[in-house]
Amino acid sequence: MFEAPMLLVVIVVTALIFDFTNGAHDCANAIATVVSTKVLTPRAAVGMAAALNLLGALLGTEVAQTLGGGIVRPDIVSGSHILVLAALIGAITWNCLTWYFGIPSSSSHALIGGLMGAALAHVGSAALNGSSIINKVVFPLLGSPLVGFFMGLLLMNLICIVFARINRKSANGFFQKAQIASAGFMALSHGLNDAQKTMGVITLALLIFGEIDVIAVPLWVKLVCAMAMAGGTAVGGWKIVRTMGHKICKLEPVHGFAAETSASIVISAASVIGAPISTTHTITACIFGVGSTRRLSAVHWGVAGNLVIAWVITIPASASVAAVSFMLLELVLGAG
Repeated sequence: MFEAPMLLVVIVVTALIFDFTNGAHDCANAIATVVSTKVLTPRAAVGMAAALNLLGALLGTEVAQTLGGGIVRPDIVSGSHILVLAALIGAITWNCLTWYFGIPSSSSHALIGGLMGAALAHVGSAALNGSSIINKVVFPLLGSPLVGFFMGLLLMNLICIVFARINRKSANGFFQKAQIASAGFMALSHGLNDAQKTMGVITLALLIFGEIDVIAVPLWVKLVCAMAMAGGTAVGGWKIVRTMGHKICKLEPVHGFAAETSASIVISAASVIGAPISTTHTITACIFGVGSTRRLSAVHWGVAGNLVIAWVITIPASASVAAVSFMLLELVLGAG
C-alpha cells in the first residue's frame, strides 16, 4: 500500500471520508427510535451503534462484490484512474447537503449514483452493468421500502395480538429492554450492508490501478472501512435523529422495537444476497408501517412526501455532481 500511486492513496482516503460521513449520516438508522423513546441516552446509543457497526462491517463481502463489479464494468473503466474519485466527490457532496438540512436520504444510492455518473461521463452507457443495476439496485430501491412498510405493519399487529391481555405498564417494561436488543440488531445489520459499499469502491479502485487482479476485498480494506464507519457513527447525525425519531410519528418502546426488528430483518436478508439497499429507506418505511397501526393520522405524511422527493432525486443528483467532477478532474489531471 505504501508504494501505491499518490492518486490511489487520495482515492482511498476520500473513500474513507465518505465512509465516515456515511456513519455520521446514517447513525440515525440504528439509534433514532431507541433515543426518541428514551430507552437509551444519546451517548449510550451512539456508543453501542458504533461498536456494532464495526462488527457488522467485518461479517461479509457480498454487497462489496456488487459495488465493486456490479454497477460499472471493471473491464471497460479499467483505464480511468479518476473515475472512483469523481464518484466519491458526487456522493460526499450529496451526503453533506442532506446532512446539513437534516434529510435522511440514502448514502448508498448517493454512492451508486456517483459511480454511474462518473462512468457515463467517462465512456457512456457501455460502462454500466445494466442487468446488475436493474436486479440489485432498481428492484431493491423500489422493493425495500415497500417490504419494510409491510414488515413493520405486520410485526406491530402481531405484537398487539400477542400482548393484548398484558397490562400496558408490564408490556412497556418488557419492550424497553427488548428495544436495546433490536437497536443493536439494527446497528449490526447497518454495518453489514453499508460499510461494504465503501469496501467495494476501494476494491474497484485497486483493480483499476492494477493492485489486484480480481474483485476480492483485501483484509486491510475491510478493517479500515469498518473503523471509518464506526468513527462516523460515534460522531452521530443528530439532525437526522430528530427527523426520524420525532417528526414521522410519536414512538413508544414497542413501536421502536417493531420498527428496528423489521428493518434489521430486511437489511440482513438483502446483505446476504449482495443487494446494496438503503438502510435509511428501510428503517424509515418500517417506522411508517408501525405508526400506521395506531391510525393513519398518527403518521406525519407531509414528512413522508419530503423524504420521497429526496429519495427520488438522490441518484440523479449525485450522478450529475460526479459527472461534472469527472470532467473537471480530467481537465486538471489529464485523461485517465
